Amino acid sequence: MEPFNREGGADRPKSLPGSASDNSTGWVIVIGPYLRTRRGDGDAQTESSVRDYEARIEEAAGLARAIDLTVIETVVATISQIRPATYLGKGKVEEITGLVAGNHIELVVMDCALSPIQQRNLEKAWSTKVLDRTGLILEIFGRRAKTKEGALQVELAHLNYQRSRLVRSWTHLERQRGGFGFMGGPGETQIEADRRLIGDRITRLEGELKKVQATRRLHRAGRQRVPYRVVALVGYTNAGKSTLFNRLTRADVQAADMLFATLDPTLRALNLPHGGKAMLSDTVGFISNLPTQLVAAFRATLEEVLEADIILHVRDISHEDAEAQERDVDAVLRQLGIDPDADGGQRIIEVWNKIDRFDAEERDNLRNIAARRPPERPCFLVSAVSGEGIGELLSAIEDRLATKRTTLNLSIDAADGAGISWLHRNAEVLNKELHGERFDMTVRVDETKRDIVMSRFDAVPGGASQSPEI
Repeated sequence: MEPFNREGGADRPKSLPGSASDNSTGWVIVIGPYLRTRRGDGDAQTESSVRDYEARIEEAAGLARAIDLTVIETVVATISQIRPATYLGKGKVEEITGLVAGNHIELVVMDCALSPIQQRNLEKAWSTKVLDRTGLILEIFGRRAKTKEGALQVELAHLNYQRSRLVRSWTHLERQRGGFGFMGGPGETQIEADRRLIGDRITRLEGELKKVQATRRLHRAGRQRVPYRVVALVGYTNAGKSTLFNRLTRADVQAADMLFATLDPTLRALNLPHGGKAMLSDTVGFISNLPTQLVAAFRATLEEVLEADIILHVRDISHEDAEAQERDVDAVLRQLGIDPDADGGQRIIEVWNKIDRFDAEERDNLRNIAARRPPERPCFLVSAVSGEGIGELLSAIEDRLATKRTTLNLSIDAADGAGISWLHRNAEVLNKELHGERFDMTVRVDETKRDIVMSRFDAVPGGASQSPEI
């Protein structure tokens, strides 16, 4: 066992959890039971693996703090193999028993996925509640969900998780009910009744979420009639997506230095440099080992990503595990059916955020790295806090969207103010010159608006048009 980050000790608050002076929901120890990394046949760990352990345990502690738990200690417990009964070896279980007893610990967080049997055995050994990574993330999502849709998705994920926890190990689940006389048989065990009730509730929630999906399809159809292109933000949790969203749209979405600060999806209009518009969507952040229950439950929300014309992959380039986080996001995208390498990666734009945390020399080094990337996979260095690099990013978005636009030449009566105004609002005006009583205009329109412009203005390349009333 390798404790490296003790947050309590002599400076711990003297009040007990739940007292008037304590604002937290409990004292916890966070355990990182990570499989030992070996180099060749030796036992020596590489520096990169040690740093990875530190980043992983700190992330787990951050998840615990996100629901106001007081993390007394974080412990990395390297293991050579996973034990079926307790995940950890017997010696490590006993060591942690001493830590739990000596610190009045109310909860132990295991940064791994525990089986129901492993969770029950650890709770017996430590005489305290044990929560695994999946359960912890579900608790966070339960607190963050604000909309009805978010609450439905979280409850569905919770129920699927709880159903897997129903094992024949607690006495209240051994009771039997039902049966009549000697012909009735043993009846239905309590565990079967609980499983059936959970199954019924899951079925109802899935029905309600289908209605949510239908509503979202109607909303997307409405935007397509307007129509607007959709740009979606994705990235690892706490990469700065919401801060970037606010910077690009001048919105006031909650943005905090906290894991999963934003859960419910948000859409706002995005104004592009040359007058064009798109819809920008902010979605829930991804994380390593994201529970499959959440990926399935939040599919309705993440459909905005599936339907997006451009996906901005926001990365916290200052994070020590930035490359590992990139792989985790790509893995979740593939779970959703999005191949980051499809079409030469043209659909995805990488955004290296938080460059304000680097000095001038480090920024130059990052720019050199970015310049050596293939032209079809560019990345843009930005700071969502200071605004550095935002102009270049917006231009790149506009250029990428422009590949799906058509350039038309129009000649419009100068007296048709309504028609000219409509073009300025709905197209990118590249050139406009007055010749006599007519405006010769060159406009670039989205392919979804091309037919509208052609019909309203009788547009032909280089030809004249007679604009009807708008």
